[in-house]
Amino acid sequence: MGKVPTRLVSWEDIVEWSRGLAIKVRESNYKPDVIIAVARGGFVPARLLCDFLNVENLISIQSQHWTEAAKAAEKAIIKFAYELDLSGKKALLVDDIVDTGESLILARDFILKHWKPAELRIATLQWISPVAKLKPDYYYIEVTEWIWFQYPWTRLEDTFQFMKRMISEEGKHKKVWSYDELVGKFLEWYEIDVGEKYFREAIRLLIEEGILELHDDMYYYRG
Repeated sequence: MGKVPTRLVSWEDIVEWSRGLAIKVRESNYKPDVIIAVARGGFVPARLLCDFLNVENLISIQSQHWTEAAKAAEKAIIKFAYELDLSGKKALLVDDIVDTGESLILARDFILKHWKPAELRIATLQWISPVAKLKPDYYYIEVTEWIWFQYPWTRLEDTFQFMKRMISEEGKHKKVWSYDELVGKFLEWYEIDVGEKYFREAIRLLIEEGILELHDDMYYYRG
């Protein structure tokens, strides 16, 4: 078992799940006039739902809780708040997953108070039911045990942060790494293979951040 339970999600998964989610919305006879993506994770599912539900209007709100992969901030915040008039319109708020639900609750409350749609419903690809403070109106997959879904739009970001966390912990007793050792330890911790391109890019970012230093094909931890 890896140090963080993680599932690698493909683009094909996302299209399939989004289509299945759209079918649930359509079968409920709810026809939104506008879809609202929760930035950043809701962008891709929201755009796909526009396609599958034939909705032209797409806007976004940035309600953020997770600051690092699988590491929550103290509280959710609305970033770049702005005013909008959705009076008389049915809206669908879309995110990738309901984990704690705090960012979605904040976005929902902000939209109802400031944008005032005629009706607002929530749709997500996944709902982690044991820990979520909110049950969405529509979800495609109920997750009964917590897991970090590694989506394709955060592949490098998550790989960098996961590797940074791994090196920080392992660096207490190991300071010098080969590329194969870094990848091998990553696979041991997280049990997902993101591919050489992402591993190389994550290591490049670690060097840029001054966490690793490269000498003679070996990586030196500077912590």
